[in-house]
Amino acid sequence: MHTPQPWQHDGVRVIAANQLDGNTAQTPGMDRKAAINFARVGAQKLWAGTVHIHAGAKTGAHHHGHLESVIYVIKGRARMRWGDALQFTAEAGPGDFIYVPPYVPHQEINASETETLECVLCRSDGEAVAVNLDIAPVEQPQTVKWIDPTHPKG
Repeated sequence: MHTPQPWQHDGVRVIAANQLDGNTAQTPGMDRKAAINFARVGAQKLWAGTVHIHAGAKTGAHHHGHLESVIYVIKGRARMRWGDALQFTAEAGPGDFIYVPPYVPHQEINASETETLECVLCRSDGEAVAVNLDIAPVEQPQTVKWIDPTHPKG
């Protein structure tokens, strides 16, 4: 016998843009809002929300432990630095995706001095892991093209 599921209240959830939760860990110069997490919808294995990075703002060097992160750029220009001395850099614009693997030291930067950077952020767990790092960044990071096995030349 099949037991009916209470899908009406335990199925699909729609989180309206005006219902995002700003009660999240914040970084100076950034405004994060949660859309999907355990507290809001019972999500067990992911966190999703938005981040607005003020013009010219940047995070300190950090990593997110065992979590994978995906950043989707909606508006503006994101500059990412990564590596043991933040020696690598790449930029992404509207419509671009950024993938940050577990434990990779990195820094997010709004590349514009005048425009807010708007992104959607997804992480592979509901917990908010951020490990701040004391890194002396190199003066001139090496620019790296985004490449993958299907686009080896970038």
